[in-house]
Amino acid sequence: MAEEKVDQTEKAAKKGKKKWPIVVGVLAVVIAAAGAGFWVWHGTPGFCSAICHTPMDAYVETYVDGTHDKYGNELTDESAQNAMMARMHGQMGTADCLACHVPTLSEQITEGMHWVTGNYEVLGTTSMGNTILDSKTLTQLTAARGGTADEFCLNESCHNMTRDDLITATADLSDVRNPHVPQHGENDCGVCHKGHAQSVNYCSTCHNDAPIPEGWLTAAEAAQIQVIK
Repeated sequence: MAEEKVDQTEKAAKKGKKKWPIVVGVLAVVIAAAGAGFWVWHGTPGFCSAICHTPMDAYVETYVDGTHDKYGNELTDESAQNAMMARMHGQMGTADCLACHVPTLSEQITEGMHWVTGNYEVLGTTSMGNTILDSKTLTQLTAARGGTADEFCLNESCHNMTRDDLITATADLSDVRNPHVPQHGENDCGVCHKGHAQSVNYCSTCHNDAPIPEGWLTAAEAAQIQVIK
């Protein structure tokens, strides 16, 4: 009888040992699937508004809905909606949030801590009741990843060209004014091309003959409406 009990105990132990690799394998698959799912969600507008609800809602709405800019101004015309670069790229299916806002771990940890503690500066609350942040330059938006302002837009994944290529591509505007020729020094793309508000031809600040693309604003118009009211 004693020998039978020892034999049964040994068999049970062996069965238990055989199950461990299966359990570990299943857990590994579950964790990997959850991680992959989280990473996919991490690149969507839903992640931005769900995790950082207070300061991100206005920006997500410009990407997903497009009927208002981040300041709360109503945009009923499709050309005006598509003058917001986030909306236009979203509609074209060419970019999600992280395609432009390329994350770095250190930056995300810092931003996460700022959000948890409420240690971040805001511009104010819009007419839609959304809180928005102070605008950042492209130099600020690319600093954490060690990039330049130009690389926010001009890179292999997005607009794969140089400044000179861009000037050539818009040479047909030279009769009226080519905004990409740096007569007064180089400005970063974000000076004219706005992500979450209507884009603005900065040249119109001084030049009345500066061409205004459909849906865009003059500098004077932007100064009046792209503010917290």
